[in-house]
Amino acid sequence: MDTAIKVNVMEKLASGELREIDEREWTAAMIESLNHVNYIMIGGVEYETIEGRLNVDTGALELLVAKVMHR
Repeated sequence: MDTAIKVNVMEKLASGELREIDEREWTAAMIESLNHVNYIMIGGVEYETIEGRLNVDTGALELLVAKVMHR
């Protein structure tokens, strides 16, 4: 059985502010894939992963991302 963990994805805006764009349960396999990818898609929008932290107080993995601007 694959254990799930809550993941909060926060977008870093150009102003420096943070905005939560997603919160859902991820499987261990999805979290492991973060070791091999630099970009994720959420709601049809591409984001570059910047960093992550494990928030023990909330029991969630928090990912910081920035929206990819295609020219």
